[in-house]
Amino acid sequence: MPSKPASSTKPSAEADLAFLRSIVEGGGKPSITMAICYLAGGLLYGLQCLFHIGQMVGVIRWPDLVNLAFVIGITVTVLGVIVWASIRDKREAGPGGGNRGPLATRTLNAGFSGAGMVNLAMVIIFGVGAARDNDFALWLYYPAVVFGLQAAVWSVAWVLKKKVWMLATAAGGWLTTVALGLLVRQPDLYLYVCTAALFLLFALPGWIMLREAQSKAA
Repeated sequence: MPSKPASSTKPSAEADLAFLRSIVEGGGKPSITMAICYLAGGLLYGLQCLFHIGQMVGVIRWPDLVNLAFVIGITVTVLGVIVWASIRDKREAGPGGGNRGPLATRTLNAGFSGAGMVNLAMVIIFGVGAARDNDFALWLYYPAVVFGLQAAVWSVAWVLKKKVWMLATAAGGWLTTVALGLLVRQPDLYLYVCTAALFLLFALPGWIMLREAQSKAA
């Protein structure tokens, strides 16, 4: 069998090297949707935790109906931001946009999407369990597990992209999971840890990803 000419072998080797480099370095434009959702979720739910801390220390004394409206308003706003960011991202990506970009970026986006699906299942499991057993502490295990899932995804992100802030986020998520799991019967300490984690492990990574996405776009 005749061997390939050197002229055809060289481009093929360069393409293979470029493919491997995209996996190791994880180049490509970060997802605007993911960045905005992390930033908005961390800020808004962090604000809600601060609100509950204010209630706990007696600074906020609103009527029950107003308290409920505030909490529902936070969730509705977060969902609205997610829907808006998703529509914006798909519109800018164009047809087939979800399949574009380096393998590392697409793998990372798939990991976060998978974690989101598991989160939805856990809302049902922990919510129904807490209501059935009339034990609010069971529901408090849900945020603890959420931070654990996020820690797992961020550890994959660090392996793919080797960015120190991703490793720090993964480690912080793991520590937060353990801390929250041990503090479900101590609501005051639980609330302090959860508040700090939302700002540091959701809002801050979201802000970093948004800056990176804007830098890539520029």
